Amino acid sequence: MLTIAVQSGHTGVVRPRTGPEASDIALFAFAAIAVWLVRRALRARFRSKAPPPGKD
Repeated sequence: MLTIAVQSGHTGVVRPRTGPEASDIALFAFAAIAVWLVRRALRARFRSKAPPPGKD
């Protein structure tokens, strides 16, 4: 069983969490940038399809 744990990259020793890991911060940053890019793209898309002001 120990060889399976070593091969999988886990030593079997549990460390207490003291704060967010680097991967947590990177995932949050990636998600925030993705949301910003999608919102920007959707705004540009709907801005170009809007009728000119004054023409109903």
